[in-house]
Amino acid sequence: MTPILLAIAYLIAVTLGYGGLCAASPFGDCRRCHGMGHKLKHDRKGRPKRGKDCRHCRATGKRIRTGRRLYNRWARIYRASTDTPRTKGF
Repeated sequence: MTPILLAIAYLIAVTLGYGGLCAASPFGDCRRCHGMGHKLKHDRKGRPKRGKDCRHCRATGKRIRTGRRLYNRWARIYRASTDTPRTKGF
């Protein structure tokens, strides 16, 4: 195989893998709080304490993946463009 075909096959495999990940698990851990929902603070003795709630994920610890966000946007636009008024009897 030529390097171009290998690169294309690799990109297709990565795209399908990420699409499968987004379909199976649309939410990932928040990057700012690492899925905890809050920042960790330390007291004077060095023991960890709960800090303020994470504003990025609104204290859930989860975020929507980029691929899922793109799919949701595409589906919303598609539904809005194909939505036609329906009449009874047809």
